[in-house]
Amino acid sequence: MTSEGLVGINSHLEELKLLIGTGSNNIRMIGICGMGGIGKTTIAKVFHDLFSYQFEGSAFLANVREISRESGLVTLQRQLLSEILRGRDNNIFNKFNGINEIKRKLCHKKVLVVVDDVDHIDQLDNLVGKHEWFGLGSRIIITTRDKHLLMTHKVDEVYEAKELDCDEALELLILKAFKNQQPSEEYLELSQSVVRYAGGLPLALKDLGCHLFERPLDQWIDALKRLKRDSNKEILDALRISFDGLEEIEKKIFLDVACCFKGERREYVTEIWDGCDFTPTIGLSVLLEKSLITISEVNELWMHDLLQEMGRQIVKRESTEEPGKCSRLWDEEDIRHVLTTNTVHT
Repeated sequence: MTSEGLVGINSHLEELKLLIGTGSNNIRMIGICGMGGIGKTTIAKVFHDLFSYQFEGSAFLANVREISRESGLVTLQRQLLSEILRGRDNNIFNKFNGINEIKRKLCHKKVLVVVDDVDHIDQLDNLVGKHEWFGLGSRIIITTRDKHLLMTHKVDEVYEAKELDCDEALELLILKAFKNQQPSEEYLELSQSVVRYAGGLPLALKDLGCHLFERPLDQWIDALKRLKRDSNKEILDALRISFDGLEEIEKKIFLDVACCFKGERREYVTEIWDGCDFTPTIGLSVLLEKSLITISEVNELWMHDLLQEMGRQIVKRESTEEPGKCSRLWDEEDIRHVLTTNTVHT
C-alpha cells in the first residue's frame, strides 16, 4: 500500500514519524487509537509498507481481535515469526512456547511489527510483550480502539487519530463517488450534505462514496433521505463493535448520552447517574478511553453523530412497533404518543 489516493494520510505519517523516532537506535512501542472507521489500520499499513525496508524484518498482523478469537494466539505467533524470518520453520506448540520462540529469535533483530486491531491485553502480552523481546532499533506499532489498553501495556507514545476536516472529507468523497472528476454544482451540493452526515469519518465517506458512484441525481436525493431516516447498516455495524465490548453499566451510560445527554454538562449528568448507582466516574472514563465519547473544554458530553445514531438505533430496535417499550425516549412524536396512549412499559 502506498500513500497515493489516501486523503489526509501525509499529515498522519508526519506526526507518527515524530513519535516513532525512526532515526534512533532504541526500541519503541507506539499506539494508534481512535474510534472505529477513523483510519488507524490504514495509517499503520502505509507506514509499514513505506518504511519496512529500513528493518531486518517486518510483520503486519492484521485483524488481531478477530483472528485471536477464531484461530488462537498461537496462529498469530507463528505468523509473526514466519513473516519476519521469511517462512523458516518455527516450532510453536502453545502460546508459552511461542513467547519463548519470539524472544529467542528476535531479540537481536531490528524489526518493524504492526499489531492491528487489538482489544485485549492478552494479545499484546503474547505477541509483543516487552521491549527487550526485540533488537535495538525495533519499532512496534499497535492499533486499537481502547486507549487504556495502550496505557496498560506501557507503550512509549500514543497517537490519537482524528477525523478528516471538511475539505479532506469532501476530497475523499469525490475520489470515491466521482473517481476524482469534479462533480457538477447539483452533485457538489449533495456531496456536501453527505460530508456533513459522515462527520469526517473515512469509513463512512468511502462506503457512501462507493455506494453513490455513477448513480443519477434522483438516487442521490433518495439516498440522503434514507440516511436521515435510517443510517447505513454497514457503517453502524462497524461502529457497534466498540459498544458490544462494553460492560452493561457502560452500555447504559453510552445509550443515555446518545439518546438524551449529548451536549449536557458532565456534572449535571453525573449527579443523575449517581442516583441510579451507575458509578459514572469510571464509566465515563471507559467510554473516553474507547473513543466513544468526548468531553469538551467546558465539560460537556459529546460523541460523533454516527455513534449517536448507532446508539439510538440500538434503543429503537428494542421495540420497533411500540416506543413505550423502549428503554429511552427522545423523539417528540414518540413521547407524545406514549403520553397520550399511556403505553409506557417499566
